[in-house]
Amino acid sequence: MRVVNIKNHSQREACLARLCAEAYGHEAGLRPLAIFAGTLGVLFEQEAARVLALVDDHSRPVALALLVLDELGSSMTVTLLAELDQESVVRPAERLIAELALKAPLRVDVLDAEQEARFTGAGVSRWLDGKAGVRIGLGPKHPATTLADLPRALTFDEASVIQSFKQDHQQFDDYKARFVRGLEAFPATL
Repeated sequence: MRVVNIKNHSQREACLARLCAEAYGHEAGLRPLAIFAGTLGVLFEQEAARVLALVDDHSRPVALALLVLDELGSSMTVTLLAELDQESVVRPAERLIAELALKAPLRVDVLDAEQEARFTGAGVSRWLDGKAGVRIGLGPKHPATTLADLPRALTFDEASVIQSFKQDHQQFDDYKARFVRGLEAFPATL
């Protein structure tokens, strides 16, 4: 088992498409496409996001994560996480998070006790109460000690992306085609 930072542009795009589809479901409307487009058009362009994979001993991806830098560049927030294969590897998403928590200043935001327990079991060791019931988990390498210490994760306006799709049908069709091509080209090995 090892963690792979996917740097090849076509593989990264394919993995992002698969990650969005897995995280939001294949019938989730425009949201997976909006996240895909915003991540490509904003976060990747600013070199503010990375797609990482946990691969098995045969280099097959078993879990994927999208990590986004904060505005100071001091930590990374897990914004999407998906398991691809639970048969050959037990709890691959947790194993990926556990590996990342050991090496990176990692942050996760959760909405319920089940998610918190899942990430605690994966090495996210400190928890803070955020706004609107959100619990913020910090890995051992994260420099923050209080909520006031946490810089904002970089992001994009998802509603604006969806609105731009409605106004520019060519842009919508282009991103939709890239998304579908990415799903079709998802690499069997990394």
